[in-house]
Amino acid sequence: MTTSTGPLAGIKVLELGTLIAGPFCSRMLAEFGADVIKIESPEGGDPIRQWRVLKDGTSLWWYVQSRNKKSVTLNMKDPRGQEIARKLALDADIIIENYRPGVLEKWGIGFDDLKAINPATIMVRLSGYGQTGPLKDLPGFGAIGESMGGMRYVSGHPDRPPVRIGISIGDSIAALHGVVGAMMALRHRDVTGGRWNGKAGAQCVAGQGQMVDVALYEAVFNMMESLVPEYDFAGVVRERTGGALPGIVPSNTYTTKEGANIVIAGNGDAIFKRLMSAIERDDLANDPQLARNDGRVPRTAEIDAAIQAWCDTKIIDEALLILKEADVPVGRIYSVKDMMNDAQFLARNMFEQHAFSDGTPIKLPAITPKLSATPGETKWLGPQLGEHNNEVLKSLGYDDATIQQLREQKII
Repeated sequence: MTTSTGPLAGIKVLELGTLIAGPFCSRMLAEFGADVIKIESPEGGDPIRQWRVLKDGTSLWWYVQSRNKKSVTLNMKDPRGQEIARKLALDADIIIENYRPGVLEKWGIGFDDLKAINPATIMVRLSGYGQTGPLKDLPGFGAIGESMGGMRYVSGHPDRPPVRIGISIGDSIAALHGVVGAMMALRHRDVTGGRWNGKAGAQCVAGQGQMVDVALYEAVFNMMESLVPEYDFAGVVRERTGGALPGIVPSNTYTTKEGANIVIAGNGDAIFKRLMSAIERDDLANDPQLARNDGRVPRTAEIDAAIQAWCDTKIIDEALLILKEADVPVGRIYSVKDMMNDAQFLARNMFEQHAFSDGTPIKLPAITPKLSATPGETKWLGPQLGEHNNEVLKSLGYDDATIQQLREQKII
């Protein structure tokens, strides 16, 4: 293990969660230097260890999702496991959890339990429906959040049922909201007094902690642009529009001569004129009615038809060249194979080369965002189950004999 660096060096994070939303939230903090301890069940650990494509029984996703984290196994159904988790939580700057509301309270490590001892406690809670409301006790995965939050309703073609995006976008959006909330709460804690000194009562000197309550459906809902005012003011219900960007014209996906897909965004007023000239439709470029977006919207079908007719005569490389020369935003739709060979991805160092413990090479996505002075880094790949049990338990004062006893009793 290397010494922690990055803008969050010195920040201690306890992760109590599985799968995507909570672990992705703490992953980003770990990538920028936070010391993240991940609690896992001794019986197999986080289920994501076995999801999707595996190497030697472990998910390739795991090595990304848990990079830079320390794995500690605890039987959270046993009071002795709960006590260890409580000690870690009281020592942490930030606790991140994504259990159903009420689970931590049953274990005696809920937000109120911890804050009563450590007023500086910051807890990021990610759940399907939030910590309050009539649905709070129901299970809510990302797919449910995407549906309830409005994203699924507008995804797909108008003549077909809604579709899902091919990744767990609802969980990831919630995780990013959790990161933002954690950073704001940390800032508030620091300006109101800072980290707890570990003492209780009158000797307690600490800033003000708080709970960051992230509901998956609300995080998705927060992405839905002008959905609410459009409906409230004008009664407009945004519907599915396939590859087009509704009400912003032209911005759509078109098919080229050889059947490839190309995205063209000519919705800026000056861009639209350049686009129409590039596809040899000066009549549309110079039509005063089409000079602004509000004039183009009623003629969306006509404009899209003109662009598609031009694309029908061009292979994708030719279309890309012509439109780029006209300074029109345009691009092919990338597969991961396209990304791995793309000059822009490579110039920006968007792939990191690493190796498994057996020496097998593996590429991971690089860390984003890119900070000029304190960039993130991958110090190690996702750890083995319980790899850091001894290190972490010794830091809490447990000796070798006690750790061995906990192991034999299946507490760790």
